[in-house]
Amino acid sequence: MMKELQTRKAELKTVSEEAKEKRNQLNAEASKYAAERNELNNKTKELITAAQDIKIKRDEVNVNVSKYKELRDETNAKSNDLFAQADSLRKDSNLDGPSIKEIRKQIDSLEFEQQTRVLNAKKEKEIVTKIKELEDEYAEKKRHLDENSELKSILDEAQTIRDQASEYHAQLAVYAAQAQEFHEQMITAFKEADRVRSESDVAHKNFIRAQEAADEQHKVFIEAQKEIREIDKESGKVKKKEKDPKAKVEKEENEKDAKELFDKFKDGGKLTMEDLMAIQRSKY
Repeated sequence: MMKELQTRKAELKTVSEEAKEKRNQLNAEASKYAAERNELNNKTKELITAAQDIKIKRDEVNVNVSKYKELRDETNAKSNDLFAQADSLRKDSNLDGPSIKEIRKQIDSLEFEQQTRVLNAKKEKEIVTKIKELEDEYAEKKRHLDENSELKSILDEAQTIRDQASEYHAQLAVYAAQAQEFHEQMITAFKEADRVRSESDVAHKNFIRAQEAADEQHKVFIEAQKEIREIDKESGKVKKKEKDPKAKVEKEENEKDAKELFDKFKDGGKLTMEDLMAIQRSKY
């Protein structure tokens, strides 16, 4: 009986030690994954915070984008209204057709061609004639324009307002470029946060897997320890019983009776069921 208990206890000690070692290894692995997960979670939070800060900057710049877009559009609308009034006055004053600026551009273009290209006599004459016609038209329109103070005033005001609209548009372009740059930085930060969060999810899954496996090994360890304690209790009872004089005498008598029954069996005698049970109990 004691031999069987000691054998089983030795087996349980082996199982217990192996389970304890595996449990500790798995707990260390779980701790490593937990630390990795926590670090990645912190990095994700930092990236999201950075992305949100950039979003605030982008939105602040977009306020100026909207502001200068509205100013540009309002100013252009005023300028267009004034130019429409000027066109109406031109028609009333027989000044419709190309503006004096457009005529001046045509003259400058023809003069540049005359000065930079090799022309035959016919082509040279055509250009000279065209320049003279345009100069006459320019002088006539300028005279009428100078005489028409109302038209001149409207055109000057319209051009001033259009120049202001151009300044607003230039400022709008600067703010729009800044807003686009902030937007791209924000998108990059959010995408990086998503990537890091995915890595964190993997680390968390690995943590759960290792932790559950460690819990299983801990259960094996606890069960083995429990059974070892039960064996120690049982061994104590057996040892106590073996030290009891009365129990010792009873055991010797049982063994003696069992020997006699076994000898009887070897000599061809018949044994009852009770005799067989006596032999088994004595472990003879």
